[in-house]
Amino acid sequence: MTEQQPHQFERGTDGPKVIVAGLDGSDSSMRAAAYAAGLARRQHAMLALVYVQPVLTAGAALGVPVGDTTGEVADSLVAEIREATERFRDAWDVRWEFHTFRGDPYNGLVTAADELKADAVVVGASESAGHRFIGSVAVRLVKAGRWPVTVVP
Repeated sequence: MTEQQPHQFERGTDGPKVIVAGLDGSDSSMRAAAYAAGLARRQHAMLALVYVQPVLTAGAALGVPVGDTTGEVADSLVAEIREATERFRDAWDVRWEFHTFRGDPYNGLVTAADELKADAVVVGASESAGHRFIGSVAVRLVKAGRWPVTVVP
């Protein structure tokens, strides 16, 4: 009988302990967060909602204060999440945390998943047509092969 080696993402339990969901305010990312919340609730896992603040955008090159703008997006996401948890308090009994990381979305989510010791990553499908040519964050996460990745349309 061959001894089975545990997968990298397994932390010695049945099911995930930490589920990371990437948020950027898009409809698909909000659906991904809702899907991840359901997984976390059923698995009694911690839901880590992650917003990656862009380091440099086209607006920054034109003198727009990026830090203020991305901070406002993060604050808005937290407010929306808190409102949803209050509204569905009885049905949405899940432990969750909100984290912000800086960088591009792919590297920010990789850093988040590593630092938070994620067992699974959930992201929304890209809503950008350009990603068909350069690859979406979701595709890059799947290709990295470091965690189970669920892509929510």
